[in-house]
Amino acid sequence: MNRILVIDDDTELCELLADYLSGEGFAVEAVHTGDAGAVQALAGDYMLVVLDVMLPGLNGFDVLRRIRETSKLPVIMLTARGDDIDRIVGLELGADDYLPKPFNPRELVARIRAIQRRTEAVASEPLVALGVELSVGDVVLSPRNRSVKRDGVPVELTSVEFTLLEVLLRQAGQVISRDELVEKALGRRLSAYDRSIDVHVSALRKKLGHLAGESERIKTIRGIGYLYAMPAGGS
Repeated sequence: MNRILVIDDDTELCELLADYLSGEGFAVEAVHTGDAGAVQALAGDYMLVVLDVMLPGLNGFDVLRRIRETSKLPVIMLTARGDDIDRIVGLELGADDYLPKPFNPRELVARIRAIQRRTEAVASEPLVALGVELSVGDVVLSPRNRSVKRDGVPVELTSVEFTLLEVLLRQAGQVISRDELVEKALGRRLSAYDRSIDVHVSALRKKLGHLAGESERIKTIRGIGYLYAMPAGGS
């Protein structure tokens, strides 16, 4: 199932993407308003949504909110080049990735393939591996049902946030480079000026809170990456 929904009011861009993506094996449908896009995204059987921020009717953020109320359908946001606020807001609301306009269609395909690989990897993990919970301090992550609890209380994470936390917990106490995090959590290579992984880490921090004593549980290692801090006692 390689159906993609493009929600963008630029009809020429939608036609270009439909032509290009069809050559890559994807079936593309397009809608041009936010209201129709939100309905179509939730009603159709799509593998992914490409969603523009600037839309008539509901804007892209509102469409994303509606999608995330009931679905974890992967979403790539299209933002204006240089508009960091749009990118940050989109990722914090649960977008899987973003791409600034104008963009090369080949880059969009690369982002789609990365999400596709990540989704397929999750679906194909052996049940034995999926049954092993990860427990570090007050956080317990269950790969089997992709759930996370802190002090026994469920924590709602996006698909990317869950994968990112799993990578960090598996290497708790070790420094992980931004390149490695992008490759493992986003399924692609880190590109210049790409701050998406930093936004996802920031969102994780907010949702998980501090360790006891108000110390940061996900520490920034300047110029390198991040480290999930081991709690006192090392468990």
